[in-house]
Amino acid sequence: MPRVVAVCALLLVGVSSAEAQSFLSIFTELPSDARHLVTKDSAVVLGSAGALMVPLHPNDGVIARHTRSDGDGLAGWLVPGAYVGDAGWQSAGGLATYVVGRLRHSTRVGELGADLLRAQILNGAMTDGLKVIVQRTRPDGDPYSFPSGHTSSAFATAAVLQKHLGWKVGVPAHVMALYVGSSRLAASRHFATDVLFGAALGITAGRAVTFKVHRQQLSVTPAISPGQVGVSASLH
Repeated sequence: MPRVVAVCALLLVGVSSAEAQSFLSIFTELPSDARHLVTKDSAVVLGSAGALMVPLHPNDGVIARHTRSDGDGLAGWLVPGAYVGDAGWQSAGGLATYVVGRLRHSTRVGELGADLLRAQILNGAMTDGLKVIVQRTRPDGDPYSFPSGHTSSAFATAAVLQKHLGWKVGVPAHVMALYVGSSRLAASRHFATDVLFGAALGITAGRAVTFKVHRQQLSVTPAISPGQVGVSASLH
């Protein structure tokens, strides 16, 4: 996260003192965001992921072996997912959006940036907390496998973009998040259940910070089965 701290310092140099106070409100609103994690909607998303994990977990090793790649062919196209889903870049994108909105005096853009950044903070706290608690070893032998942080970060961003900008942006954003999750499987950095629950966490975080935004809803549920990774979506 040092990269994010540096970006914050550089971008905030050009923000006036009044706007800096608004920046601080991003953090003061986090307790309210956390309270909105406990909703029926969140229970459905996390519960669905948990239910899918029950039959999937015994096959994690088999799926990991079948999805592992040496970087050739189609799997090589998934390599950039490690950078696209990085929480540092996701957070920097949210912060940059916020600053652009403030400098242009665009309330809509500023609020979008603030929600993107808060979603990453909230998602990071949940994801990292679970990593420390669960202590699962990755397919490649490294620690902190569950849940997938890259996947949760990408889905958190996708959920915020969909809520603010609608399904025309939300669908491509969720497809990109799915791409990130697939890349973590191909790189042997995560098991299928890590990716599945990471997606659910990200969606939950994104929805929690945008509870005040009212647009047409795109409901997305991650789905992973042996040999397949996908999502189901519906508008309402």
